[in-house]
Amino acid sequence: MQILIEKLAEELLEAERTNQPIAPITERYDTLSVVDSYHVQLAVVKKKLAEGRTIIGKKVGLTSKAMQNMLGVDEPDYGHLFDDMKVENGETVKIDSMLAPKIEAEIGFILGEDLTGPNLTYLDVLMATKYVVPTIEIIDSRIADWKIKLVDTIADNGSSAKVVVGEKLSTIDQIDLRSASMVLYKNEELIATGAGAAALGHPAHAVAWLANKLSEFNISLKAGELILPGALSAAVQVSCGDTVTAEFGSIGSVSVRFE
Repeated sequence: MQILIEKLAEELLEAERTNQPIAPITERYDTLSVVDSYHVQLAVVKKKLAEGRTIIGKKVGLTSKAMQNMLGVDEPDYGHLFDDMKVENGETVKIDSMLAPKIEAEIGFILGEDLTGPNLTYLDVLMATKYVVPTIEIIDSRIADWKIKLVDTIADNGSSAKVVVGEKLSTIDQIDLRSASMVLYKNEELIATGAGAAALGHPAHAVAWLANKLSEFNISLKAGELILPGALSAAVQVSCGDTVTAEFGSIGSVSVRFE
């Protein structure tokens, strides 16, 4: 199994480097388990770290019931965020650097303390959170045509590509994260709305799930890391020339342009 894990990790890295997708993993290796797929992701992480990249955070995916139902799963998944994935607010991203990008608006958590599971609750997360920040996650799939099942997206780093981070930092005593609003515009047209409750009922629940899940692999969330707890609405496709802006009320706004 370790040979297959290393093979798939190399395939995914090559797909990212060359912008050439690979065939769905689940169509080729139907016995690969969820745990196996996390080990593929961790093998990719190890290779990226060896290349000199650094981890700046983690992301949670599949936090909405609609997405879980679509993939036939009953829990979220996660991926790693690296330094070369970060995009500053208002920057332009070249769309041909990705395969089939989509965007998701999320309330990012910046931790002030380490979080190590298991058995953490959302209250532990709130106590460990230094700031929340407006973010847009740009998701992409190295699997051809987004033909993914749970094993595919986990192996492929939770289908993560980039993260756009706003400048405004808010402390959580200022905000009810469950009811915090999100309004999403593409080219100044309203295309989606949402609230913090879309991420497992409260975005801090998603962060607690992540810390507890990572403990199965002896990984902790670290102080200073950016944690994305999941989208507040369905993912939105983007094309060359699009500008996307997410507004989160008092939490602030964040935007990105594609060319």
